Amino acid sequence: MYNTILVPIDIAEDILTDNAIKHAEYLAKISGAKVHLFHSVPDISRFSVNYSYHYDLLSAFAKKAIANSEEDLKKVIEHIDLPKDRVSFSVAFGSPRDKVLSTAREIHADLIIVGSRRPDISTHLLGSNASGIVGYANISVLVVR
Repeated sequence: MYNTILVPIDIAEDILTDNAIKHAEYLAKISGAKVHLFHSVPDISRFSVNYSYHYDLLSAFAKKAIANSEEDLKKVIEHIDLPKDRVSFSVAFGSPRDKVLSTAREIHADLIIVGSRRPDISTHLLGSNASGIVGYANISVLVVR
């Protein structure tokens, strides 16, 4: 059924992460799919322009944010009940929606499983990231609450 499932997660959102991973594990087990976890770190380059922060300081921050996110994802992967050769991860800077969609293309994902929190009036039925992914994805998206 599925070959590659992309699971974008916000490391700080434990409940959303857990719910999305549970669904990914289940679907991966019944279909033999690989699971790829993805985390997007907000792009800080605009801060350097707007607030005149020093480039070296921002570069150091970026490297540290990537390293911390990778370590956090490794800890998440330890608890996934799938063979380790079927689980991978990546981290990138930028807009969650844009980076999720480009990662889906890069890894040839055929399903995206994304967690969504309770929406507010500005995001209508889905959270803003989930809404953006659903609205622009050219593959199936499963939204989990």
